[in-house]
Amino acid sequence: MKWISAIAVVVSVLGASNAGFAQCKPAHLQCENLTSPLGIDVQQPRLTWNLLGCTPGARQESYNIVVGTDSVAVSVGKGNVWHSGSINKDDMLAVVPVGLLKSFTRYYWQVTVNNNGGASSSSAVSNFETALMSSTDWKGAWITDGINVNEKPAGYFRKAFKLSKPVKSARAYIVAAGLYELYLNGKKVGNHRLDPMFTRFDRRNLYITHDVTAMLNNGQNALGVLLGNGWYNHQSTAVWFFDKTPWRARPKFCMDVRVTYADGTTEIISTDNTWKTSHGPLTFNSIYTAEHYDARLEQNGWNTTSFIDTAWKNAIFTSAPSKNIVAQQLYPIRDVQSLKPVSIKKSNTGSYVFDFGQNMAGVSEIKVKGNAGTTLRLIHGERLKPDGHVDQSNIDYHYRPTDDKDPFHQDILILSGKKEDTFRATFNYKGFQYVEVVSSEPVNLTKESMIAYFMHSDVPAVGKIQSSSTLLNKIWQATNNSYLSNFFGYPTDCPQREKNGWTGDAHIAVETGLYNFDGKTVYEKWLADHRDEQQPNGVLPAIIPTAMWGYDWANGPDWTSTIAIIPWNLYLFYGDKRPLEQNYEALKKYVDHIESLSPAGLTDWGLGDWIPIKSQSNKELTSSIYYFIDAGILAKAAKVLGKQSDYERYQALADKIKNSVNKKFYDQATGLYCSGYQTELSAPLYWGLVPDGEKAKVAKNLASRVQADGGLDVGLLGSKTILNALSENGYADLAYKLASNEKYPSWGWWIKNGATTLYENWKIEGSSDISLNHIMFGEISAWYYKALGGIFPDSNAPGFKTVTLKPNFVNGLTQFSATHTGPYGDIVSSWKKKDNKVTYEVIVPANSNAVLEVKATDIRSKTPASGLKINQPSAGLYSVQLQSGSYKFDIQL
Repeated sequence: MKWISAIAVVVSVLGASNAGFAQCKPAHLQCENLTSPLGIDVQQPRLTWNLLGCTPGARQESYNIVVGTDSVAVSVGKGNVWHSGSINKDDMLAVVPVGLLKSFTRYYWQVTVNNNGGASSSSAVSNFETALMSSTDWKGAWITDGINVNEKPAGYFRKAFKLSKPVKSARAYIVAAGLYELYLNGKKVGNHRLDPMFTRFDRRNLYITHDVTAMLNNGQNALGVLLGNGWYNHQSTAVWFFDKTPWRARPKFCMDVRVTYADGTTEIISTDNTWKTSHGPLTFNSIYTAEHYDARLEQNGWNTTSFIDTAWKNAIFTSAPSKNIVAQQLYPIRDVQSLKPVSIKKSNTGSYVFDFGQNMAGVSEIKVKGNAGTTLRLIHGERLKPDGHVDQSNIDYHYRPTDDKDPFHQDILILSGKKEDTFRATFNYKGFQYVEVVSSEPVNLTKESMIAYFMHSDVPAVGKIQSSSTLLNKIWQATNNSYLSNFFGYPTDCPQREKNGWTGDAHIAVETGLYNFDGKTVYEKWLADHRDEQQPNGVLPAIIPTAMWGYDWANGPDWTSTIAIIPWNLYLFYGDKRPLEQNYEALKKYVDHIESLSPAGLTDWGLGDWIPIKSQSNKELTSSIYYFIDAGILAKAAKVLGKQSDYERYQALADKIKNSVNKKFYDQATGLYCSGYQTELSAPLYWGLVPDGEKAKVAKNLASRVQADGGLDVGLLGSKTILNALSENGYADLAYKLASNEKYPSWGWWIKNGATTLYENWKIEGSSDISLNHIMFGEISAWYYKALGGIFPDSNAPGFKTVTLKPNFVNGLTQFSATHTGPYGDIVSSWKKKDNKVTYEVIVPANSNAVLEVKATDIRSKTPASGLKINQPSAGLYSVQLQSGSYKFDIQL
């Protein structure tokens, strides 16, 4: 970092008034990281909150939580379920004790805090609702349509029923092996897409709770369920063998609709063999390729009370895919953004090409009228051929079709001829920017004929970057587009040719995800997938979930360190121990397995620095570094969880690995690791393997290497470390030069050539295996927050209880602002620079604090009042202790 000593420091914070403290109220109440969740089933749910409306310096000194089933009683501090009593802590995370919660119950809760101003304040009353707390609560049976697993048509199911009394509330609890859409009285229930999320189906299944109260009629009602294959009955053939999974079967589901009447009685409408089933217009569906829809086969009103279902057959009972059925407690997939075409072009062959202006994951929706039997092919792709037609050659590389009946990324629509037909894929999504419509007979299409939906897990945004650089802003947005395009209930590599949960891509991008989005619920679900997939000996596959692929290739520690890196980052960003607790034994088993294979502390198990630009780094070095990371995180987790003997053992192991790496690969005389490539130098620097006295030497060699190479020369692993290693070791200007480069190879090169997402390869040319929507090179967005905004979590006070601020005022930028909303609230680090003068502004949220480190020839506060702690400069470095509040500094560089 560029730091210079200060001549004078006068830093302060606005004085606090008792009136201001009185306004300091707990807010943003969440249960299990969700606001008023419906249908949780954890025995000890986590409750969190933060403070709003506080004066500077405000902090919580104690809290009291009341939980009950009567909202009015809870609002006055009376709860019939749990009183925490006064807890003299400043924690903003509490856990409901085990054994207090019952199934099918709405609980109300309120938190009251006492702050350091002597004031007490209470939150508004929040709530959460339990679902099936025990497997014995299920009344419904698993049913299916009983046809052969290779049959193509989707299954339609319906059940008519009558309600005889006024309804107070109603919930639908539904679990499916495959995918489902639920309808009640002809209307779709909820706004989720692609439920339930993908799991290892023979080990865990997820159910969803829907509030259907307002959708019920007095008297006659009808339920409808449409089942899709998803990853359960994978009929498309590709290199990962999902068509050969041990769980594969015809889609099935189980459901209870629990109706509570106004008189307090209940009735349950459940799945059984009296449900009716048939086929309809959805003649084929594949989560991987596309869908086929024959509008001539529509059975209008099939999910309504007036429909005559005498031609439908009875559903049949079937076995449950697993005995482990748990609530889907995460932000769902939704249609988050709709996009209109920016252009439409008709080719000389009569096809239409729609351009949506950006790459995305999701679906297209078409409205079209034509003669009965007219067949339309909707061909989705990321780029165009020179002749203007859609080019799929970069995304169909791993597809292995056995015939021509399941074309890749091509929806097939057959028109009814009776009306304007509307079609969108129900159980599929694609990665695309362009859609080409090829019709067997002429049809007339306009820009209004098609719309696209950007779909992804609907995780709230918690970060924002803005700068004076148009390129920086575009790279940040493109990174967000790629991250969200690859967040579908688990992190994926790309939304088109694979949709696989590649572990390496995910841990490289986890900080980018957590700085920008509240992805904790999705990551916790995916870590459960890890535990489901782990072999008894500790081995994890390279893609998760999987069935059989990835256990014997690509799954070394440089990839499957997700089991360490992601729980640790969740702890750092949220201050929550539960991810460490839940994954501790799995991580321990994994590290023990590597140790059994590599007793000397070195391993070459792994893929290495994947997709390098030109220099291939030593694989034993990079794999051993990740082995060190895993052992080190395991040691830190043991310390956090109070496992002292494990802490000592695994810290000793981490030290052993570090010594082994340095002994074999580090040349103290030259200050080089191995051949001195960029990854070989930046990875030991960033991950903490370089001996303390050698860091400056290694960093200087890294900077010299970058200059000699004329830019980037890294692969996937190096893309995580190169910018951070430079900016954290005195070369932030050089790091920014790399980050803002517009020549090949660079992120800017992609943007300059029209990218709206990040690519799989630094090269933009190529006829195959070049996805244009990958997240694996996405660390640059996290680097913006860390290096330019200087916002870091503190492992000693995680969840941004203490915010570490180390901004770099780099040459080439005149303005930069980073905002991250952590558990305590908004953290803002913003600066403007002119020549050698910087105006720097900071916001530290209530109940937290910050440590600002800055080098300057002069730094002066523009904030009135007093009371901040200023450490004297050491080698030009000033450290300023900040309480919560807003600050403004004038800094002379």
